[in-house]
Amino acid sequence: MRKNYAVALSSAFLLWLAWPPMPFTSPLLLGAFVPLLFAVDNILATDLKRKGKTIFNLCLATFFIWNTSCIYWVFNSLHAIMPWYVAIVISLIPFGLAAILMTFAFWLYYRLRKVTTKWLSYAGLISFWIAYEYLHQSWDLAFPWMTLGNGFAQFHQLAQWYEWTGVYGGTLWILLSNILVLETYYAFKAADLKKGKNYFIGSMSLILVPVIVSLVIYMRYEEKSDPANVVVVQPNIDPYEKFGSIPSSQQVDHLIRLSDSIGQPNTEYFIWPETAIPAEVDEKRIRDNRDFLTVQNFLAKYKNGNVISGIESYAIYDTAKTETARFDPNSRLYFDSFNAAIQIENSAKVDFYHKSKLVPGVEQTPYSSALGFLKPAFAAFGGTTGGYGRQKEASVFYSQSGIGSAPVICYESIWGSYVADYVQKGAQFIAVVTNDGWWGNTSGKDQHLDYAKLRAIETRRWVARSANTGISAFINQRGDVVQKTKWWVPAALKQDINLNESLTFYVKHGDYIAFAGCLGSGVFLVLLVVGQFKRTKQKIPVMKGPL
Repeated sequence: MRKNYAVALSSAFLLWLAWPPMPFTSPLLLGAFVPLLFAVDNILATDLKRKGKTIFNLCLATFFIWNTSCIYWVFNSLHAIMPWYVAIVISLIPFGLAAILMTFAFWLYYRLRKVTTKWLSYAGLISFWIAYEYLHQSWDLAFPWMTLGNGFAQFHQLAQWYEWTGVYGGTLWILLSNILVLETYYAFKAADLKKGKNYFIGSMSLILVPVIVSLVIYMRYEEKSDPANVVVVQPNIDPYEKFGSIPSSQQVDHLIRLSDSIGQPNTEYFIWPETAIPAEVDEKRIRDNRDFLTVQNFLAKYKNGNVISGIESYAIYDTAKTETARFDPNSRLYFDSFNAAIQIENSAKVDFYHKSKLVPGVEQTPYSSALGFLKPAFAAFGGTTGGYGRQKEASVFYSQSGIGSAPVICYESIWGSYVADYVQKGAQFIAVVTNDGWWGNTSGKDQHLDYAKLRAIETRRWVARSANTGISAFINQRGDVVQKTKWWVPAALKQDINLNESLTFYVKHGDYIAFAGCLGSGVFLVLLVVGQFKRTKQKIPVMKGPL
């Protein structure tokens, strides 16, 4: 049994080694699951009485180690504001939740192996895994950071076909490749040269054809010329000091100085990071706000200039108009607080976008009706005790000159389908405003930047990324990082980006592979239940004669 654990845990090492921001190791994903699948087969071949429990524990250990080694930075951000032992306990939620869901996909695969053929079981494994990934981007505990298709974010030259499939195409490719590599090994081990040759050709074709297609697309892809000058600003303000310690007006002045240092007469957009305007602002009274007036005064010299900035805002209601509205006993009114983006221009027009994909715990209480008692603990991590308000769907900012931009706030940039919604509604480039300073100088900030490259490929849109402490960057339509800043330095970058109005297949059709996986998982669950019923029925002795 120890040997099986050693073999399975080598999958955890390979998966970690292949994951961003490791450079050029992504192809390891195409074989990283082979040791784990091999270990599961070894257990199936034994006479253990509790194989299911053994396989569950084996997979859980593998996936927990992989997840923890890749998103360890969650602990860093918690440890900065609470004792280490409390931070460890809370970190176990993101470390362990995805690992448990991954393990259930493999456990269901094991159950299928008991009632049906190996290849149907493989199809079930793929369906269960994709269904888990879709669940983990859709429920209140959503954290799709470790979606398998994200693994090619660093080596994006191999993922150009994501413009057709999105990241779920990468997930499907990885799982299929691992299965064929394993079956190739089994065929040659059994000295079945004919089958081994066929499997070898099949697995190599499955691996090499997408790689070749992707590289050809990458080398031949040409952007249509439709330039717009954009500036991204990195103020580099300590996230633990920006709320309260440093006056909002001082922060805005700093942002303006950086913007003005490289702005030019034809600059269309200045992009500032998440919560760059930190003072809570009443949205209905924004035109009287001092920071707003300061920004408008700055824009006076830029004829077509617009500022997209993160902002802390709120709205006041006479009644509880939204599910997240809270009651203020002093004013006897209701209100919502928002992690928002604002567009300011040289006119009275003002646009707000309220972040939709909220971070569980930090920005919203998951399943608040059941977990409301945890709100004070979540508030200690910079969230709000009642949770932020949100809007239900993406909305596009339009400039005075008609340019459509996608105001994507931080965590939202890891949802391919959500970013695609902006593009369907007219966004010609993607503006990511984020604050990755909470995580410190860890791989979290690098992974977040790498994932933005996939959004550029899926939508064929430039990404202008403004991060409070870094890494700010410009990413072109092929996913290349054209310019980027260093970590933890004040900086500003400018770039002529090409706008794009055409829609990719993925933008038009969304996560169709995920929907197929969910449908397939339903079919295989039915097959599992029916098969298990038949097995149980066969084991029941038939009673003959009088009772």
